Amino acid sequence: MSSDTVTTSETVVLTTADGPTPAVIAEPRRTARGGVLVVHEAFGLTDHITDVCRRFADLGWRAVAPDLYHRVGSPVFDYGDAPAALAVHGWLAGDDLLDDLDSGLMVLAESGTAVDRCAVVGFCMGGSIAFHAAVRRPLGAAVTFYGGGIEDGRFGEPSQLEVAARLQSPWLGLYGDLDPAAPVEQVEHLRAAAARADVDTEIVRYPGAGHAFHNDARPDSYDPQAARDAWARTVAWLESHVPAT
Repeated sequence: MSSDTVTTSETVVLTTADGPTPAVIAEPRRTARGGVLVVHEAFGLTDHITDVCRRFADLGWRAVAPDLYHRVGSPVFDYGDAPAALAVHGWLAGDDLLDDLDSGLMVLAESGTAVDRCAVVGFCMGGSIAFHAAVRRPLGAAVTFYGGGIEDGRFGEPSQLEVAARLQSPWLGLYGDLDPAAPVEQVEHLRAAAARADVDTEIVRYPGAGHAFHNDARPDSYDPQAARDAWARTVAWLESHVPAT
């Protein structure tokens, strides 16, 4: 691999209203194409999320993944311990989460990446958070991987159906038809609701895929074909909507 494509990743500390927040940041060797906030799953800031940050950096994006669990000790859960992860998930609040993402945006801004040249990409719980960030912030682009909460509000936020027409960031949603957290009927209702927004929106469904189909650290749910297609669509969405320098 040539020196201009080798990336580095490290743990940094962000500043939030509730104190210091750990985060992973991955830097491309060449001049950054833009910035990406990577929003983690319910299991916390796992090695997989660090790897996703590196993947974006390999493509020339500066990627930051804040630890959204810093208020409760920054736990990272095993993929087999979903009940414990969901218990912590229940303590999260929308305004706090947005503050964490804003802190990540500040780090990107300090290194010369303006907000409109940043995107947010979230997975599972993070996919829901990415959607609400796209409603409340005018980012360059947003992508949700299998985020729940379509018809029921989460983190003290309204349901996604209620606010979809207010999306400020071009938004792409990626869902597996076998995902019980995002039933097909709800996904189609969200497609119709998001189409009323003043920005580009798109939803892609994968008939044979379930929840967490993109996570290659989870062989029980990973779907290589769906994951490859969804990643390619994510990269294309960012490239087409985030302004270049």
